[in-house]
Amino acid sequence: MPELVVGRVVRPHGVHGEVVVEIHTDSPDERFVPEAVLGTDPSEVGPLRIASVRRHYGRTEAGRARLLIHFDGYPDRTAAETLRGVYLTVDSASLPPLEDPDEFHDHQLVGLTAVSSDGTVLGQVVRVEHAPASDLLVLARPGGREALVPFVKAIVPEVDLAAGRVVLTPPEGLLDL
Repeated sequence: MPELVVGRVVRPHGVHGEVVVEIHTDSPDERFVPEAVLGTDPSEVGPLRIASVRRHYGRTEAGRARLLIHFDGYPDRTAAETLRGVYLTVDSASLPPLEDPDEFHDHQLVGLTAVSSDGTVLGQVVRVEHAPASDLLVLARPGGREALVPFVKAIVPEVDLAAGRVVLTPPEGLLDL
């Protein structure tokens, strides 16, 4: 099963080994608890066991919440510095099934082919960005450009996981930005 990113280590905090972690999950209270073990990207850094966690009152420019986490084996700022930029992951098999059929985990969307309502290939979903206003599908467009598509029913009326595609009805010019 694919590994899902639930956070990213931004930088060390203080001198006792804590790090600032940017949250990339809707359920931080379930993922970031003492004794939880998280995978990492790059994988050779982990797994990491959480020793303690507390809220950080700063937010990113994109509005993401942050936590202060101390991992076992990282006793000071110098050790914590080695975690800068590391992505924290969980196995997608550990996720509970979603109750709403119109909700999807990020890993289910990445890799889907984006097509127009007439079947024209518009690109491939390469990641999902969680913006304050709505989630955004990031498409790799033919020719190497990327396009951001708001993941809302009016623009993405159909997600067909079995067929490996999402149908888009973007407003004129959206994919050209």
